[in-house]
Amino acid sequence: MSDLFHDQVPVEFVARVLAVMIAAPQHTFQLLTKRHARLRSLLSSSEFWSAVSVEMGRLWRTPPPAPLVGVPPWIWIGVSVEDQKWADIRIPALIDTPAAVRFISAEPLLGPIDLQRTDRHALVDGGLNWVIVGGESGPRARPMHPEWARSLRDQCATAGIPFFFKQWGAWAPLVPGVALGREIHTYPGAVLQRVGKKAAGRVLDGRTWNQFPSNSGRPSSA
Repeated sequence: MSDLFHDQVPVEFVARVLAVMIAAPQHTFQLLTKRHARLRSLLSSSEFWSAVSVEMGRLWRTPPPAPLVGVPPWIWIGVSVEDQKWADIRIPALIDTPAAVRFISAEPLLGPIDLQRTDRHALVDGGLNWVIVGGESGPRARPMHPEWARSLRDQCATAGIPFFFKQWGAWAPLVPGVALGREIHTYPGAVLQRVGKKAAGRVLDGRTWNQFPSNSGRPSSA
């Protein structure tokens, strides 16, 4: 539950983690960060990939293999985007990062996001491969307008991007006929009530959304 690309994480440690992931293609790894600048800087650096090669050599106690080029498809690279402001900053950096599978985690989603405005490559050219959306949980959770989630779902459907709706969080849309809770939040066109993460669930417009990106090109064995 930490950020691998935090400034205080040594480059050598990041390289060691990547080396272990590369050596285990039978698994799928998801690297999610808010440090978009360091993510792009390291994964675009030939010096960093040389360090990963050295760590792989140490891992297997053999001479370092040939220098690596880019992140393999079983390691998915993502950035957190809470609203349009951070989408405009982090998504272009993600698109500019060499990776086989790129994703965004809009959780907690705290405002509407227009992916086309953020980066024209996000919805075309395979720039984005997956979008996760979820509301906030915890004692200070802020409610998520249903239209924010629907908009991202519809943008993904139009662009052919897999969409995963993770949770409503602590707040859920008001259900007709269900007694109101003590905490109510009203948005234009939506009323939400605080019911807790478990009760709120993860159903969006009558169904669950469990789409995942394809692992095409992924080795079938180590």
